[in-house]
Amino acid sequence: MNIAAIATAPGTGGIAVIRISGPDAFTITDTIFRARNPKRTIATAEAYTMLFGNIVNEITDNRAQITDNQTHVLMSSCIEKDNNVGTQRAASLTSDASQNSQLIVDEVVVAIFRAPHSFTGENTVEISCHGSIYIQQEILRLLISAGARMAGPGEFTQRAFLNGRLDLSQAEAVADLINAQSAAAHTIALNQMRGNFSSKLEELRRQLLHFVSLLELELDFGDHDDLEFADRTELNSVANEIRSQLTRLQQTFSQGNAIKNGIPVAIVGETNAGKSTLLNLLVGDNRAIVSDIHGTTRDVIEDTVNINGLTFRFIDTAGIRQTSDIIENLGIERTYEMIERAQIILWVIDSTNVTEHIEWLAERIMHRTQGKRLIILLNKIDRLNEEELTTLRQWFEPYCPQSRDAACCVLSVNDRKTNPNDKKSFQSVPSVGDKIAGEATANSVNSVRDTTPQIIEISAKQNLNTECLTSLLYENAQMPDLSAGDIIISNLRHYEALTLALDSIDRVIEGLQMGIPADFVAQDIRQALFHLAEITGGEITTDEVLGNIFAHFCIGK
Repeated sequence: MNIAAIATAPGTGGIAVIRISGPDAFTITDTIFRARNPKRTIATAEAYTMLFGNIVNEITDNRAQITDNQTHVLMSSCIEKDNNVGTQRAASLTSDASQNSQLIVDEVVVAIFRAPHSFTGENTVEISCHGSIYIQQEILRLLISAGARMAGPGEFTQRAFLNGRLDLSQAEAVADLINAQSAAAHTIALNQMRGNFSSKLEELRRQLLHFVSLLELELDFGDHDDLEFADRTELNSVANEIRSQLTRLQQTFSQGNAIKNGIPVAIVGETNAGKSTLLNLLVGDNRAIVSDIHGTTRDVIEDTVNINGLTFRFIDTAGIRQTSDIIENLGIERTYEMIERAQIILWVIDSTNVTEHIEWLAERIMHRTQGKRLIILLNKIDRLNEEELTTLRQWFEPYCPQSRDAACCVLSVNDRKTNPNDKKSFQSVPSVGDKIAGEATANSVNSVRDTTPQIIEISAKQNLNTECLTSLLYENAQMPDLSAGDIIISNLRHYEALTLALDSIDRVIEGLQMGIPADFVAQDIRQALFHLAEITGGEITTDEVLGNIFAHFCIGK
C-alpha cells in the first residue's frame, strides 16, 4: 500500500514538503509530475537525485478550450506589439495547452529515494512545493486520486521500524527529536536515534544470551549432574556488572524526564508576595492575573522557558495562608503537591512585610524542600530604604550557608530604586529575628540550613536582579554536559522496561547465591532478555502496542 502526507507543519509557509512512500510511489508521482526535461521521469531517475518540473492536473475539454482561447488572445496581443519574446512564450503556452490539456498546479522540486536506501526502506518521493495551503491540499488530493492513501500518524516511521531501518527505541527518538524544545533535549533524542542506547542494550543482551545458552545446554545433559557448562562465578560477576549498568541507565531517567518535559520550578509563598508577577516576568507574558486582592491565584499556572539551552517549567501556585475559603484551601493543598514534585523551589517573600507569619510559613514549606534546591527571593526590594534593607539582611543572615557574596545576590544602592517617600513598611524585624534564632525555633533554622538555600534580593515588578535569578536556576538544575556518546533515558516506557529487567537480574543474582537449579536461573535470564528486547521492539508483535506508540507521532513523519 502506498501512503502520502504533508510532512511539514500545518499552515502557510515559503515551502512545504509532501511525502509519498510505497512500492508504486514513483509511478503514482509520475502521473501528476512533468519534468522540465520531457525525457526525464521519476521512475527512470537515479536514486538521491532531484528533478525540477510541474505538478499538473488533467482538465476537461471545456477548460482546455478556455485555456486555448486565453493563450490565443495573448499571442495576438504579442503579435500586434511585435514582441518576439512574448510571441514565442504565447506559442509555447498554446502548444502546451493543446497537446496536453493540463493545468499546472505548481512548480516543484522532487527528490527520489529508492528502496531499501530510504527512511522507510521503500521507494520514497518528497515533493517540495510552495507553501500555499491550497497547493498542498491539491497535490495531496491528486496523489490520493492516483492510487495513494492518506498516511496515519507516524506511519512513515512505523514502516521504517517494520522494514528494519530503525529499532523501536530509535523510532521513538524521532518523535522526541521533533518535539525537542532545548539543546539538551535535542542531544538526548539525537543520541538515541543514532543508536547509542540500542547498542548498549544489544551488548548487555549478548552477554545474557551467552550464559542462558550455556545453562540450557546443561539442561540437555540433565542425567549428568557433574556437568556444568556455565561458570557460576563468572555468571555472578557478569550479572552484577549488568545490574550496575542497568541501574545507571535507570537512574538517568529523572534527569532525562526533566530535560524532555522541563525542569519543574515551583513558585511559592504568601498571598500578594509577587509570585504571579514573577511568573509573568520569567515567561515574558501575562500568564497569571496580578491583583492586590489576597488569594487571586487559586490553582496552579504553568509555562515553560528556555534558559541557556535548558527548559524550565515554572509553576505559579496559590498563596499559602490561613483561610476559611474552601476553594482557596484546595488551591493551597495543590501548592504543597507542587512543592513535593518540583526540583527547584522559589520561595517568594514580600520584603516590605516580613512578620512573625514567616515562621508559620517556614513550618509548612521547609520540610517539603528536603533534597531539593531552594532559592529564597526577597521581593519588592525597590520599596525599601537603606536602613530597612540593612535590617532585612541582618535578619536573614542565619539563612545564608556561606559568605554573603557567594551565596546571595545583593543589590547595591545604585542598582535599585529606593522608596521615594522613605516610608517605613518593614514590620517587627528585630523581634522576629530574635525568635527565629531562639531555641523555640531551632528546628526551623536547622531545616533551612539542611536545604542550603540561596537568597536573592529582587524586584519582580521593576525587573531588578532577575539575571542573577536565571543564572542560579541554571546552576541549580544540576544537569550534566551532554556529549555525542551520552545515554540519558527520557522515555517512561524504557524506564519501566529497565526496572523490570533489573528485577529479573536481581533474581538471577539471588538464585546464584542460593544455588537454585539452572532452569530457574535460566528463566530469570530469559525474563531480563524479554524486557530489554521490549525497548528496541524485538519482542513486540502486537499491533495494539505499536499503534499506541506511533499514535503520538505527527502525520507525515
